[in-house]
Amino acid sequence: MTPVGTRILGTLRSADGAGTVRIEDRYDTDIDDLWSALTEPARLARWIGEIEGDLRHGGEFQARFTSGWTGTGRVEVCEPPRRLRVLTRDQDEPHEEIIEATLTAHGAQTTLVIEARGLPPEQLAAYGAGWQVHAEDLAAHLAGRERCDIQTRWNELIPGYRQLVQLA
Repeated sequence: MTPVGTRILGTLRSADGAGTVRIEDRYDTDIDDLWSALTEPARLARWIGEIEGDLRHGGEFQARFTSGWTGTGRVEVCEPPRRLRVLTRDQDEPHEEIIEATLTAHGAQTTLVIEARGLPPEQLAAYGAGWQVHAEDLAAHLAGRERCDIQTRWNELIPGYRQLVQLA
């Protein structure tokens, strides 16, 4: 059971042998600041991990996320400040993952939708909890706070995401 007060930001779905995690949240910042947090290596390092390489359309990069994920990627779509899509490959896994971020301005706030597609369906709950931790760490960064303890927060979220898998 999900602990009381644990808000689940994600939805999960699976089709044709591939899973998708969709995380949506509204942030207390304007669209340009949120875009900067998603695309500037120095800011990315404060909430999701170290990114090295070319983050422009068609560019390739290496990444090491705070969650422990490491791999490579390529920027497939870059439409500032509204849409970013990257194709990633884990250094230890054969599958490719598409990560797409869509931003929508609401005055001084911005809604961010992150979709991670091409995931192993049997690992959807783990990916869902992981992506929510990253989204919460982004909110902390934007508010000037430190990241959470990833493992502790993941452990709090995973029961709720396991319930979502059963419903999907």
